Amino acid sequence: MLIQYGQELGDYLYDVFVAKFDFWLAFGLIAQLLFTARFLVQWISSERAGKSVVPMAFWFFSMGGGLMTLVYGIAKREPVIILGQAMATIIYVRNIMLIIKSHARGSESLPN
Repeated sequence: MLIQYGQELGDYLYDVFVAKFDFWLAFGLIAQLLFTARFLVQWISSERAGKSVVPMAFWFFSMGGGLMTLVYGIAKREPVIILGQAMATIIYVRNIMLIIKSHARGSESLPN
């Protein structure tokens, strides 16, 4: 029974990641990697600071990965991805605008 499940899982993964590999799959995977990189940036920055911080790079990775994932969702006609990433991208852009506005007022410096 376990061997059968293992073979079915292997067949599924082959079908999803190899047999159906095309430009959009590669684009979507890169988008997801970019989006995931934001967590590494945030984690490393927090470890260096010794407290939880959200660096500016977190928001740029969020925006870049979110926009790429949105494009992927539009190209693949995936309404869940389109709705989720469209709303999230608005929040990422707004956070970047607020940070830049705050920096322009001189109230705090931009984090790394």
